[in-house]
Amino acid sequence: MTDALRLRVHISEPFDFERENESADLFGTTRDHVGDAEEWEVELDGWFTFNETAYDIVLIAPRYVGETLGKVHGAILGVPIRVAHRTREGWHYAMAGMLSVPFEDADKGLN
Repeated sequence: MTDALRLRVHISEPFDFERENESADLFGTTRDHVGDAEEWEVELDGWFTFNETAYDIVLIAPRYVGETLGKVHGAILGVPIRVAHRTREGWHYAMAGMLSVPFEDADKGLN
């Protein structure tokens, strides 16, 4: 079984995301980081509200053509991403942001 990767998803668009939620930062884990998956499903530690609906899972994908989510392992600031929430018709990309490994997890084993 693969260890889960802990992630920080910072929502930058829509710009007023933080008005409905405690923070623009969402924290969660994924097991999709192993292999060549182009999209990762992230199970969040908590909930966020978007268009008056609560969600606890998001789907993330690279924002730009040719990018990969695996770059998050070596990124200093993060990787630009598109963020989708689940609808009755399937996943809907409605947000954009940055993906990074949380600081408390990134510095493990450096000393």
